[in-house]
Amino acid sequence: MAGRPSRHEVFRRLDEAMAELHHRLGGLPVPAEAEGIWTAMWHQDAHHSTAIEGNTLVLGQVERLLEDGVAVGNLGFREYVEVRSYADAAQWVYGQAREASSWADSQLITLTEVRQIHEMAIGLVWRVSPHPNATDRERPGGFREHDIRTFPGGMTPPPWTDVPAEIRRWIDRVNAKPAHRHLMEHVAAGHADFERIHPFLDGNGRTGRLVLNLVLVRLGYAPAIIYRRDRDRYLRSLRRADAGDASPLGELIARSVLDNLYRFVLPAVAGPHRLVPLPALATKNLTEGALRVAANRGRLRAQKGVDGKWRSTKTWVGDYADTRHRRQN
Repeated sequence: MAGRPSRHEVFRRLDEAMAELHHRLGGLPVPAEAEGIWTAMWHQDAHHSTAIEGNTLVLGQVERLLEDGVAVGNLGFREYVEVRSYADAAQWVYGQAREASSWADSQLITLTEVRQIHEMAIGLVWRVSPHPNATDRERPGGFREHDIRTFPGGMTPPPWTDVPAEIRRWIDRVNAKPAHRHLMEHVAAGHADFERIHPFLDGNGRTGRLVLNLVLVRLGYAPAIIYRRDRDRYLRSLRRADAGDASPLGELIARSVLDNLYRFVLPAVAGPHRLVPLPALATKNLTEGALRVAANRGRLRAQKGVDGKWRSTKTWVGDYADTRHRRQN
């Protein structure tokens, strides 16, 4: 059995996938051009990024909340608001893919955008349950005016008085071109630096992952989704980056970006009878969630791999769409 690909192999595959994406599609499709794929990523991003912070909604509940506005289950109101608020911010971030840029054209991110993302990511939550120790200036979008205690692993964020200067230096580093390392290691170092600065009183993890994805989509890459199952590995990688080695975090981000790039590339290269993951077959009218339900119920011809993921073909999905339409009439 083939072993897990090395970090350098992952970087190589990512570079090849990016080349294939540009060859086949001219670059990353904007959300309106591949709505089903972007929607599936949006659902998963909102679910997993909030789950890392302790939110207990399952993916199906997140999909119903975001697609239909229905709060399924009997959880606390704050949990639904956390997901909705994060999803609104993620939707804005993904929308920036239409403005894919380069270092030669403009800055990848500005201080105003960092504040804006934080305000979107926790604004609704703040209205429901504001931080009990916050000053008026520490509202969503405002930097913290409290010091943060040392994190497990020994990292201590800078004093709050240093945050404005630290975040401006961080902006400069992120917008600088990487020297002698892969781009994924550069963005990983930037992500770890953001979390080390911890510029806000609350919501730094969610905001940092959204900021990371804004940089990625503006560079023409797919977003990175850090899955809840990888939480411990993610936190260990952040600690390694704090110690000066961003390579493990760069690899984790690269693997996620590569998986999401394949969602766009596979439909372009696959024939009608090739098995591909369901997210690559999703459309506006047949979301990944709908396809997954149909596969589980035996209504969509599909195969479940040893990894637990369903795969189907363009032909099988077309057949299901035709019969599904007839049943509805």
